[in-house]
Amino acid sequence: VQLQASGGGLVQAGGSLRLSCAASGRTLSSYDMGWFRQAPGKEREFVAAITWGGSRTYYPDSVKGRFTISRDNAKNTMYLRMNSLKPEDTAVYYCAPINYYSRTPRADFTSWGQGTQVTVSS
Repeated sequence: VQLQASGGGLVQAGGSLRLSCAASGRTLSSYDMGWFRQAPGKEREFVAAITWGGSRTYYPDSVKGRFTISRDNAKNTMYLRMNSLKPEDTAVYYCAPINYYSRTPRADFTSWGQGTQVTVSS
């Protein structure tokens, strides 16, 4: 599956953004999906997960209550609504098919793409 993340930008602290992840090559509904982010000099970090049908979601404490993951399988697209953004949310955000219970990318997924840059100013 080929994935393209978009919707990033520059926003002030406290602001909001909605990221999109569009799939091609294969239907998104085949996969549990997740969002990850990577800040300069840091390792890639898990941000949110959603099951293939959208019935379950999971967030780490760092974004819980501020971020909401969702998906529209009919549109082959996944979303990440980010509210109350903080400067520490600044990173490149990526989407990927995952193993939901381990919150890790599928071993057969290698096409991370360029991601979408989110910059939160203080």
